[in-house]
Amino acid sequence: MPDIAWEEPFCQDASNCFRIGTDAEGNGYIAVNGEEGRYLVDSLDALRAMILDIKAGKADHLLRS
Repeated sequence: MPDIAWEEPFCQDASNCFRIGTDAEGNGYIAVNGEEGRYLVDSLDALRAMILDIKAGKADHLLRS
């Protein structure tokens, strides 16, 4: 497992907490708080783009049933 420096959790509400992390090689990580052993990893730029797109509402169609 890489040495990941995790930031403080970001919580939408009590049930939606995520953590962002980085490693010495410049990779970015995102995980559900408490499950940091299971994470998504990509470049910092790719994760930043994904987060900005989600915040802009570009993924809302994925959340609708």
